[in-house]
Amino acid sequence: MSPTSRDLLARLAAGPVVCDGAMGTMLYTKGVYLHHCYDEVNLVSPALVEAVHREYVAAGSEVVETNSFGANPVKLARHGLAERTEEVNRAAASIARRAVGEDVVVLGAVGPLGIRMEPWGPTSVDEATAHYVRQVRGLLDGGVDGFCLETFGDLTEIHAALRACRAVAPTWPVVAQMTVDREGRSLYGTRPEDFGPRLDAWGADVVGVNCSVGPAALLGVVERLRAVTSKPVAVQPNAGPPREVDGRTMFLCTPEYLEKTARRFLEAGARLLGGCCGTTPEHVRALAKAVRRGRAVIGSAPPAAPAPAVARAVVAPGADVVGATPAPLPGRSALGAALAGPGRPLLAELVPPRGGDLGPLLERARRLRALGVTAVNLPDGARAAAKMSPLAAAVRMQAEAGVEAVLHVCCRDRNLLGLQAELLGASALGVRNVLLITGDPPLLGDYPDATAVFDVDAVGLTNVATRLNRGLDLAGNPTGPSAGLVVGVGLNPTAVDLDREVDRFRWKVDAGAEYAVTQPVFDADAFHRFVDRLPATSVPVLAGIWPLQSVRNAEFLATEVPGVTVPDAVRARMAAAGDAEGQRRAGADLAVEMALAVADRARGFALSLPFGRVEAAERFVGAVRAALPDVGRPAGAAP
Repeated sequence: MSPTSRDLLARLAAGPVVCDGAMGTMLYTKGVYLHHCYDEVNLVSPALVEAVHREYVAAGSEVVETNSFGANPVKLARHGLAERTEEVNRAAASIARRAVGEDVVVLGAVGPLGIRMEPWGPTSVDEATAHYVRQVRGLLDGGVDGFCLETFGDLTEIHAALRACRAVAPTWPVVAQMTVDREGRSLYGTRPEDFGPRLDAWGADVVGVNCSVGPAALLGVVERLRAVTSKPVAVQPNAGPPREVDGRTMFLCTPEYLEKTARRFLEAGARLLGGCCGTTPEHVRALAKAVRRGRAVIGSAPPAAPAPAVARAVVAPGADVVGATPAPLPGRSALGAALAGPGRPLLAELVPPRGGDLGPLLERARRLRALGVTAVNLPDGARAAAKMSPLAAAVRMQAEAGVEAVLHVCCRDRNLLGLQAELLGASALGVRNVLLITGDPPLLGDYPDATAVFDVDAVGLTNVATRLNRGLDLAGNPTGPSAGLVVGVGLNPTAVDLDREVDRFRWKVDAGAEYAVTQPVFDADAFHRFVDRLPATSVPVLAGIWPLQSVRNAEFLATEVPGVTVPDAVRARMAAAGDAEGQRRAGADLAVEMALAVADRARGFALSLPFGRVEAAERFVGAVRAALPDVGRPAGAAP
């Protein structure tokens, strides 16, 4: 390991230690503009980085961090530098070591990947760990004395970074810092009382917080961390919250104010004190002054033992979700009962209106109820078109038409907080069936300039719904009883990349999906091939059925609706059907043929109604029930 003078933990055991301040802020003042890759500066202008390190050491820094916060393969790929990950990090560490000599501790700075990880995104923990291993290996080869994981908002991701550190350098010290909001909670709402013990248990040598907010907000977090961990506590605030002044981002916290707050940090039990965004050597000089005074008071006495942590439900990466136990499917909704029973559920789709008049939709829903459909699908802005809220339509339809709704929830229009609120609201209003979809981008719809959110995709949203079914929010905080949702997802049997579609379905099932609805099926053989590739433990799959209304309808689906494939043979058959009525009959016949052709693999059907024509459902149900009497309502049951 490194010499005693560079042993971070030995220094912290002897008293508080001063870390450096912002690297990016200083490089910007030296002429490196924001569009540039700051980590690449290690390769193209190493003297600039070395000068910053020297300034911080001259100001009193006993620990410096390498210029490698974003030097992971994911972020470097945006600048064409992914293949040089190890080189960039090795250079960052070498520059720091050369600049500060042998008496200053050099920590390899490691930040988030900048992408969403499971359970909220497609990147797995193992994939993230592999990215971090490359960065950590480069830093270690360059001569760092330890690592500083900083500005993490997601516990799953910082766990992956910790795993990488332990895999590459098992005995090197690791500082693990989360970033929090003004209320002291992480990006996903996790409290210090939860993430502190987690980081401790995962093997972090120092636990702390940095960035996002100023000193005042982090003071309370330091106090809360000291109560739940026996590890030294680190704190690196911004120079106050960022503010816009004449179009420029400014940090207005003065060195004098930071010195006063540093004294309070020391009183609260902090042992590693530094700065983040907006801090400069002047801020570090003020910190060093406070730390020198603090050492005279604290001496080498060990910090007081922490109070016992309060046990709370926390979702650990890779572990099963804990919390409430959701009711069995039959107890949640009629659709849940149908999915669990021996029959074939039948869904029919009605599109919410553009305006506020629900009269026509409610009348159509009553007719579908009379046909014996299990539930009515209500899309959420399909093809990015502006429509009434499907939740409002669902509540009215269930109350006034007496038929259950399947509420589509789209990731496009709401952030994580809004999606969670939508699901909780649906549960509270008695809408228990949901179909979770990623959604079409606004470019395809009525308002191409509208902003898309896409905080998560359908896999991440399925995880959100599953947690709510266990009585837990995004951060693992208890929300009360189970939300009681019946969780459905989408499938595309004719996706361009079928391997990825199968993988995504597996991830959705792992996340808690309980049924799936496919895109409209116009090729029975393709449906069979796809379903045969799904995991043996797959959930019920409802085949999408679309009664084509005309040749133009077929061409529209084939060319303008993402994810739908209409074979040439189908379009040719529609074209040969003659007049408008003949084309409708041909479309109705095709729909019945598709349903019967896939009935051996499909658990049920999800029927689309082009232009809201319930007549298409009446024809379909009459013809299909002759061969499959258990479609929709149980055989022999009254409508």
